This record gives sequence, C-alpha cells and structure tokens, in this order.
Amino acid sequence: MKITQLRNATLILHIGDYRILVDPMLARKDALPPLGLFNGRRQRNPTVELPALAENELALVTHCLITHCQKGHFDHLDRAAKKWLRERQIPVICTPHDAAYLAERGLNVQPLPEDHHNPSAFFAGTIKTVRCTHGEGLVGKIMEHGVGYLIAMPGEPSLYLSGDTIMTAAIRDFVVSQQPDVSVIPAGDASLDIGGDIIMGVEEVIEFARLAKGIVVANHLEALSHCPVTRSELQAAAIKAGIAARLRIPQDGETLEFKR
Repeated sequence: MKITQLRNATLILHIGDYRILVDPMLARKDALPPLGLFNGRRQRNPTVELPALAENELALVTHCLITHCQKGHFDHLDRAAKKWLRERQIPVICTPHDAAYLAERGLNVQPLPEDHHNPSAFFAGTIKTVRCTHGEGLVGKIMEHGVGYLIAMPGEPSLYLSGDTIMTAAIRDFVVSQQPDVSVIPAGDASLDIGGDIIMGVEEVIEFARLAKGIVVANHLEALSHCPVTRSELQAAAIKAGIAARLRIPQDGETLEFKR
C-alpha cells in the first residue's frame, strides 16, 4: 500500500490496481475564500499550488472516497474537484448522508450501506465508518462532522483515515481497541473565528501517536490559512516526545509505502 500526499487532506491511496483519491481539493492557489476574517486570517485558499506530479497522479485515479463535503467544506471537495470527477465519471464512494448531495451535482455516486456499526464490502476487503467530531460547543453545532474510515484489505496493512476530527474519548477508545497499522490524521490545529479547535493540533497528534502502536501520518498542514501548524514545528515536537520514529509528515507530492 502506498499513500501519495497531494495537499492538505487530499491524498491518493495505491492499493493493488486501485488508485483512490481521498477528499479532493483541486483548486489553484488563492482560488478559494479565506476561512477566517480575524487574527490575520484573511488570506485566500489554498495557500499553495498542487505539487507538480499531481496531474500525472490524478490521471491514474480509479475511485474517489469522501469523508465529508457539505456546509462549505471545500477543503475536502471543491468546485474544481466536482468538475473533474463529473467529467470523468469517477465512482465516488461516500456515506448515505452525502449521497444525495453528490448525486445532485452530477457525480457518479456509490454510497456505502446504511449500517455504520459493521464493516461493509470494499473491493476485496472491508471498510467501516468511524465517528468524527469536527469541533465541540458552539462551533460543533454548525460544523459538518462527517466520518473517518477503517479500511482492511487482504495482504495490506489496516488503514485508518480519521477525517476531520479533534481528539475525543471515542477516538481514544477506537485507537486503543483497533490499533490500525497506519493512521492518517489532521494536524493543522484549525479553528474558525468562533469556538475552539476543529481538528487536531500538535498536542493531540502526540497523544494519538502515543496511543497507537502503528505508523501515524500527519496531514492538513501548510495549505490552508486557518491551519497554523508547520511541518517543522510538528517534527520538533515529535522528536522531543520520542515518537518521531512512528510519525510521518509527508511533503506535498511525497509518496509513502507501507507493508504489512
């Protein structure tokens, strides 16, 4: 199994002959609005271009997987990505909650079954949704919380794509009980003009990595104006915490390979 980090939460899973695009934000630099108006966060998004290899990697995509996409979450599915998926009629795997929204936009939707408690068929393996908490309190009431996914494929390491979530008791219990071989988590410490954090930051990533026995991959870094954490800051914290050997912080365009 390989993971190619494109930008922010957008990545491509290489599993056998499948190339699965996750949460695509394909817009050019500065094409999207700011995600805050105060505290110096008026900068437009994304703050960086896609890596040079993106076009070639995208040409090989066979499927798309969405964690959440409604209520203005363009950093997980933007207008450019909708157009790209629609023109190619790429099968888009999603939750039943998002299926009608995506179908109305002309996408080739393949919703997962309604059952959120048991694994569903996913190619030759299985996929299971895992609850996300995309912020708590006031901000939590206005956010689209979405899901994470636990993917198990024959002969491959188990993979947890957390989606956008903060660290919660449910996430702690999940990691301790399931112990995925590889986990991909957001690390940008994003927040809006109101309320607290809406994804994990440095301290939560360190906590997650201490709970997990497998490899942890951090993304959602250095691409959006409301995500202040830098790769160098996170790497320094990981070294200090003694978990750097199990934390991967890929650059945009970098491909990581994992074996069972």
